[in-house]
Amino acid sequence: MNTIITIVAKQHTTDDEGFKTESDVTVAEVRAYREGRHGSEKWANMAQFSTATDLFRFRVIPGVTVTTEMRILCNGHTFEITSVEDVRGKGMYLEVLVEEVKQSG
Repeated sequence: MNTIITIVAKQHTTDDEGFKTESDVTVAEVRAYREGRHGSEKWANMAQFSTATDLFRFRVIPGVTVTTEMRILCNGHTFEITSVEDVRGKGMYLEVLVEEVKQSG
């Protein structure tokens, strides 16, 4: 758990003139383990089912429910969460598969 990540949620607001804007609200900042997609047996088994580029594993945050509607910010990169799983069903760690958002232009 050597990488610091920021979990953010999208927030939609409407101004006085009726225009909607989207902004990110920080939900939590935690230490996590980051694993990039590579040729291991684990990733080979998931290759058919997932477009994920990275995996993050971190402790469950009390009072915070991590969902696929959120994003993860890490080292200047933005990741869309594609799945969230409770490791071994014990409620201690979450394993989150993410897809990196590529900036166009």
